[in-house]
Amino acid sequence: MLTKYAFFTGTVKPGMEDDMRRHVESVLQPLWEQFQPSEQVRVLYGFEQEPNGPTIPLALAVTYRDETAMAQAMDSKARHDAKALLPEFQSRFFDDVTLWHYVFQH
Repeated sequence: MLTKYAFFTGTVKPGMEDDMRRHVESVLQPLWEQFQPSEQVRVLYGFEQEPNGPTIPLALAVTYRDETAMAQAMDSKARHDAKALLPEFQSRFFDDVTLWHYVFQH
């Protein structure tokens, strides 16, 4: 099994935390859940952060059976649609943001 993480590091604009979360749940998460053939999709919101570490207000974790399944999902229409929405999402809700992708094996 593989889990691909997307870590959104940066600062959410003041007062936009709830709006950002609603936007994720209503617009982005439904697309992320269509990354087929995924096994599990988890959206996580930063709660406690390391004092000297990066701020991670949002993370996405998508688990796949293997590299073939992950490659298929990365080429899906839903993934391309979600990716196209990210620039507007980031500029609307973040003062600064960097998106990091990591794949873990388990």
